[in-house]
Amino acid sequence: MSRFRQVKREVRSILALENWQERLEGLEQWPAGILVPPLLSLRLDRDEAVRWHSATAFGLTAARMVEASMEKARVLMRTCMWYMNEESGNLGWGIPHFMGEAMAVSERIASEYHKILVSYIFCDEACDGNYLEHAELRRDVFWGLARLAEVRPGLVVHGERFFTAALNEDDAFSRAHAARTLGLIGADAARGALDGLCADSASVRTYLDRELVDTTVGSMAAEALESLG
Repeated sequence: MSRFRQVKREVRSILALENWQERLEGLEQWPAGILVPPLLSLRLDRDEAVRWHSATAFGLTAARMVEASMEKARVLMRTCMWYMNEESGNLGWGIPHFMGEAMAVSERIASEYHKILVSYIFCDEACDGNYLEHAELRRDVFWGLARLAEVRPGLVVHGERFFTAALNEDDAFSRAHAARTLGLIGADAARGALDGLCADSASVRTYLDRELVDTTVGSMAAEALESLG
């Protein structure tokens, strides 16, 4: 068995456990560079929980890489960015989750790459952005930005008007996480729009505080309003 397959199998076994969070330290038996390829593969796993847990593990792994070599961490983030461009053949599923998690965990990564992540939702010609036309991939970006905003809201506040515009997205997941981000960044100007979204009963299954959660767009909008005070 190849080293990649062996590490992937062992990492997956950890991430699939009920007490997976207690076992995360076990990932440190491998150098960060060895862990990255298996984690990138696990973002496409058949098990929904493993897919999300791999994002958490990636964030911790990226932070370890920063401590060892910031240049290697930059190569890692550039690899993520490559997955997001058209030349990759639309291989970006889950990559914004990884990017957002890495930026939430590592201040150094966040300081260098937050503008890239926000640029994926810039949707007008006035901004020099990298707007993603693919709605299903864009929804991953909204989760990543909400995750970053949990820890470093100041790094995404410049995207406020695009989060507000996204409250009208067709995709419920995107609407919900745009609303959540507006609450996290203290976007008082969005109160009216958030209030109008509170009646939105569209269901959303997402990953918050390292747990899978079933909720609605309206509930997340209401929580965003509550966080605004």
